[in-house]
Amino acid sequence: MIESFRSIFKIQELRERILFTLGILVVYRIGGHIPTPGIDGHALGEFFNQAQGSLFGLYDMFVGGAFRKATIFSLGIMPYISSSIIIQLLGSVVPYFQKLQKEGEEGRRKITQYTRYGTVFIAAMQALGTSIFLESITTASGLKVVPNPGMGFKLLTMITFTAGCIFIMWLGEQITERGIGNGISLIIFIGIIARFPQGVMDESRMFFSGQRNIVEELIILAFMVVIIAAIVVATRAMRKIPVQYAKRVVGRKVYGGQATYIPLNVNAAGIIPIIFAQSIMFAPTTLTSFFPNSDFMQIVAGWFSPISFVYNVVYALMIIFFAYFYTAIVFNPVDLADNMKKNGGFIPGIRPGKRTSDYIDRVLTRITLPGAIFFALIAILPNIMSRAFNVTFYFGGTGLLIVVGVALDTLQQIESHLIMRHYDGFIKKGRMRGRYS
Repeated sequence: MIESFRSIFKIQELRERILFTLGILVVYRIGGHIPTPGIDGHALGEFFNQAQGSLFGLYDMFVGGAFRKATIFSLGIMPYISSSIIIQLLGSVVPYFQKLQKEGEEGRRKITQYTRYGTVFIAAMQALGTSIFLESITTASGLKVVPNPGMGFKLLTMITFTAGCIFIMWLGEQITERGIGNGISLIIFIGIIARFPQGVMDESRMFFSGQRNIVEELIILAFMVVIIAAIVVATRAMRKIPVQYAKRVVGRKVYGGQATYIPLNVNAAGIIPIIFAQSIMFAPTTLTSFFPNSDFMQIVAGWFSPISFVYNVVYALMIIFFAYFYTAIVFNPVDLADNMKKNGGFIPGIRPGKRTSDYIDRVLTRITLPGAIFFALIAILPNIMSRAFNVTFYFGGTGLLIVVGVALDTLQQIESHLIMRHYDGFIKKGRMRGRYS
């Protein structure tokens, strides 16, 4: 392992890509500490201390605490992700976008352009809504987050937040093109792990002050190690469907005749189901915060508290539902079966065409269920552990899945560079597979 890390810096191109990526991430973290003009940071921090279980607390996790501080990067990269998801959804229902997806490189360029336009629009609308929301906040101590509200503040906030989001999008694209890849994922990754040092310090203070003993700390550490290992196994798990290609003679050359397989990931939808489900589950808690004097709304808030039984059951069911929903969007068995038929491929024992697509759909449906259940359990386990041991998990289910998934993908990128230049990779036995390889 140590020798593999040394080999990284022996390859000039790989060394330059890693240093470039680290430099971009440093720029991103610096921008996350530049405050937006016209906001009382102390009052906003007091508000967020009371909003940990709301949608605002979830959003703040993805942007590395920038939303809590109302910095120029407060929107983070989330508008870009929202725009990408919308374009993907349109690609499954709108013929024009379906055509673009099949046009190769030119189609991808147009889709990227539309995604950027959508990012600007979504960021501007979110910035306007955020500015209105910030003007409405008054803390329990009577402080106003925006001392001088008005149209000037709204316009300044819209310009600042939108420009910050576009700049982050550009940083992510630079990492993808000139760095080690996975630029957008690394932006989210660094935002989440930026909270880790503070979590370690808080846990250390609790231990040395006597609030936590050594046995509890060891249990927490063992729990985190087991969960991370389980996420790694589930993220890389796949079902291989064998495919045989018939031999074709074109001129003097013989094509086909080889056997391969279709890799179907257990977690084909990635972390999208958890993001969707968590956003929806936090919505009731967020709405109840606007009606502090309503007894009924406070009862609803209790039902949707992260430690309640109702919350965890509904949350798990929502994750399973969105896992099937998003998998159906990103994976089309009919198109796969048609492409196999055009190239002379077939699954042994299954007739080409509709029966092949039905077979692939049936297999995908069966392997999605255990994967969805597993990730639902990962998502609610931190809540259960928090209630049982009074422990705060700073990553949570969503954060853990993102951190582990992005770390594995980044390691796979470095692994491919090492192997391509005849260096030993990080995995001595076998080869590390990409998430969708």
